[in-house]
Amino acid sequence: ADARAASAASASASTRIRGDANSRRRATRARATARAAMGDASDVPRVVVPEAYVRFAEALADAAGGTTTKYFRARGVEVEDKKDSSPVTIADQQAEAVMRAMVTREYPTHAIFGEEHGIELGAGGSSEWTWVFDPIDGTKSFITGKPLWGTLIALLHDGEPVLGILDQPVLKERWIGVSGRVSTMNGEPISVKPCESVGDAYMYSTTPLMFEGMNAARYETLARKVKIPMYGCDCYAYGLLAMGFADLVVEADLKPYDYMALVPIVKGAGGYMTDWKGNALRFTAERASLESGEFQGEVIACGDAKVLRAAVATLSKTLF
Repeated sequence: ADARAASAASASASTRIRGDANSRRRATRARATARAAMGDASDVPRVVVPEAYVRFAEALADAAGGTTTKYFRARGVEVEDKKDSSPVTIADQQAEAVMRAMVTREYPTHAIFGEEHGIELGAGGSSEWTWVFDPIDGTKSFITGKPLWGTLIALLHDGEPVLGILDQPVLKERWIGVSGRVSTMNGEPISVKPCESVGDAYMYSTTPLMFEGMNAARYETLARKVKIPMYGCDCYAYGLLAMGFADLVVEADLKPYDYMALVPIVKGAGGYMTDWKGNALRFTAERASLESGEFQGEVIACGDAKVLRAAVATLSKTLF
């Protein structure tokens, strides 16, 4: 009788634990839904993204994936070094060219900004709607056979990222974020997870080598505060954060095409994405801004407002 009672008590406790965990997940998803649908004062959608644009963005991802996967782990793919010493392959160049041609054909008034071929304004010099492409974010992973790279596709409205896709065609994983909606991965709603403090945070960055000078000192201060600092996922880390598997992503030395697509995904999952000062991430398609370096190059993504405040406090501080 005692054994049966103990077994029943254990089963009851286990049920409560599972129930509590499910309740926490439902609550987190509800918060994500609320933030995506209404936003806080700074996140209220200023424009409704047409469904046709969302479908078109997926078609762009399909086309890019059809190109990049032909070259992934193919022996003998030539790698060139760009002016900034970063590598580029024929897969990068062809995938972006395919996407650019599709936009020019379907939406000639839309502007385009891509890593490989720069800025191209729409017909009549328009840039109200701007597509931002990184055909292979994580080219070093791509050329070394690691499937944690991704194709990034963003659509900006007057400089604000309102639609984003992170596509990993080898693993067949696709994250979609649209302003005013809950983000999805392969069609299923996703949400970030709560994190009580920065000391509990699992933090990703692509590499510690992306931080230099004062940025390096700030980053190292934050890295000592988090639970575990990790490296090596490129854009994939943001997808993991949006699904609740990581708590914080901190990066520097980025260009707008490295992160614009990720903003709607993270925010639509209930998370936050800002620069190191806590400002919203925006980009206007102007060559002068790029040439002068007048764009936000340091970003924070996190799932909990408490962690965001702690990260901004550390990363915006003058240390020497």
